[in-house]
Amino acid sequence: MEKDTGLILRVALDTPLRRVFDYLPMKDSYGPPPLGVRVRVPFGRRKLIGILVSTASESSIPTARLRGIHEILDTSPIFDAATFDLLKWAADYYHHPIGEVFAAALPASLRSGQAAALPFAQSKTRAPAACDPAQFGPAKGDRPTSGPAGAGAAQTDTLTLSGAQTEAVDAIVATLGRFAAHLLFGVTGSGKTEVYLRTIAAAIAADRQALVLVPEIALTPQLLERFRRRFGNGVVALHSALTDAERRDAWRAAHAGAARIVIGTRSAVFTSLPRLALIVVDEEHDPSYKQQEGFRYSARDLAVVRARGAAVPIVLGSATPSLETLENAASGRYSRHRLPHRPGAAQDARMSLIDLRRHASDQGLSTPAVSAIAEHLDTGGQVIVFLNRRGFAPSLFCSSCGWVAPCAHCDARMTLHRRARELRCHHCGAHTEIPAVCAACGQALLPVGQGTERVEETLARLFPHASLARLDRDTASARGSIQTVLERVHSGEARILIGTQMLTKGHHFPDVSLVLILDADQGLFASDFRATERLAQTITQVAGRAGRAARAGEVLIQTQYPEHPLLTRLIAEGYESFADSALEERREAQWPPFSRLAMLRAEARDERRLSDFLLAAAERGSRLNEHGVKVLGPASALLARRADHFRAHLLIETARRGDLQRFLAQWLPAVEDLPGAQGMRWSIDVDPLEVD
Repeated sequence: MEKDTGLILRVALDTPLRRVFDYLPMKDSYGPPPLGVRVRVPFGRRKLIGILVSTASESSIPTARLRGIHEILDTSPIFDAATFDLLKWAADYYHHPIGEVFAAALPASLRSGQAAALPFAQSKTRAPAACDPAQFGPAKGDRPTSGPAGAGAAQTDTLTLSGAQTEAVDAIVATLGRFAAHLLFGVTGSGKTEVYLRTIAAAIAADRQALVLVPEIALTPQLLERFRRRFGNGVVALHSALTDAERRDAWRAAHAGAARIVIGTRSAVFTSLPRLALIVVDEEHDPSYKQQEGFRYSARDLAVVRARGAAVPIVLGSATPSLETLENAASGRYSRHRLPHRPGAAQDARMSLIDLRRHASDQGLSTPAVSAIAEHLDTGGQVIVFLNRRGFAPSLFCSSCGWVAPCAHCDARMTLHRRARELRCHHCGAHTEIPAVCAACGQALLPVGQGTERVEETLARLFPHASLARLDRDTASARGSIQTVLERVHSGEARILIGTQMLTKGHHFPDVSLVLILDADQGLFASDFRATERLAQTITQVAGRAGRAARAGEVLIQTQYPEHPLLTRLIAEGYESFADSALEERREAQWPPFSRLAMLRAEARDERRLSDFLLAAAERGSRLNEHGVKVLGPASALLARRADHFRAHLLIETARRGDLQRFLAQWLPAVEDLPGAQGMRWSIDVDPLEVD
């Protein structure tokens, strides 16, 4: 290494390389620029924008070969100190290229060099707090809130908190100014959002900021509207449905402190908030918080790390907390606050099973289910029909020879979308016209199974006078379409709502009196160890849409396995009892949260090349002989071929996080140096949600 007494600037660039790049300062500079500013630098024949992450006095590259930065784009860091540290920590923990991590935290326009600061006129006009700070100590439940002139849409709050809500608010508010993690474990409809609002009001009363994470903000317009009614103009949203200009403006407002509250999806965890006082993670169990491609991070977990680094409390709310969060609460790392009841006249919905072996069905709708729908419609209720499978039918089948329409690019079947008149692959996106006859024998083809489109058609035939609405990825693809569907439900125009997993995302439908879950069996026998947890969460969350106001609620669950212990325990004793049992099973099997996992995922067009690469990577891992670390595999992915690429993985398992991190730090550089790594698509997934 060449010694250099001069200043070396280390810059994170948006490249797939796991390293920073050394540059010299500008010739006319008078000292090092502040860490965290954007700089424009030469990179090969291009000019790239990166983040200055550190300085040094020496470089492994000879000084004569180092190039100087061209431009410093900011006068001050583009991230607050806690967020800057969080991004560096995340790059280390998830073993992802640091330049891509920083790039993921910025809107595209800021990555391309646009100004990070608000325009001068906007920066001089701070958004009002929309609340009177003196009114927010420990909540008494019935104090009105009012805002100063110009506060926008702030409204008077006349809600009276329950005793459990008051206790939760008081406990959370008491930890403002220091790190503390709170689990708000409340049944659906128990008033978790009101607890968020009261604690946030206390946090921003001292001219501070709050961050609220939600799984999919496009599905929760009610939440955004409720926050804006309470706090006025100081609320901004950050999510992928916004244009880049909208994202840029919201990010700037947060960075400048003009936005008091940021509500966003997972990437909002990286928003620069210089006066952060509180973080809320709503529906903390939701798998949408885990990024599944590229930089594979958990926004929920990073929110906890951010709260600790910023010395602020964090609230994790859910009616169905993840087993990891419940274990943290059981061990005392998190405080647990229960909201066991719905407020006012609302009661928990009555749940029961329909044995599909004993009842005839019409396109997946059993006779008792059809009768229940008719009864609830007759008494003025609305109905939700849940099926986590979109399309008309899962497959197109030949009854003569058994041929099933396959995807030409994946080990998967094509799904029939009859309204669009095509077959689609839900894995790679391929689509084709519906064949007139069987490709193998020329006989007629039949749709097999049910999707939401087919269920909608069946319900329209059975209940011709009831207006229907469908909410799934197909109907939600156009901008504003989700809101249109939800408005039809809230207005009462739509009497029956058919939907997929999107229905579980925190919606409040006060007139829904019946929830029908068509197929509860999809997760009962899946290979992934988290499948039963997800199924229990889905059933509980969907069931929670019924009976949220004065109207009594009923939940019917169709199943071929009514004696299955997961279903019987969930019906009889509720989610918490299921979770206690599931945690004990995880402890015995030494699955997370009682062990630590990582997965090296790889894919290639050549199956032999893929196998050779993973075998070589496993062999390198065994050489390290890290205590307690096991490298398992290679094993094919559950979908072994997708988009013409074969897919397989290695599973790394150990009891302790530190052992896993040390192993990965040694192993991944060795994997990168493997001859087969060049041109191979591979990635590391720390704390994977899916291991099949």
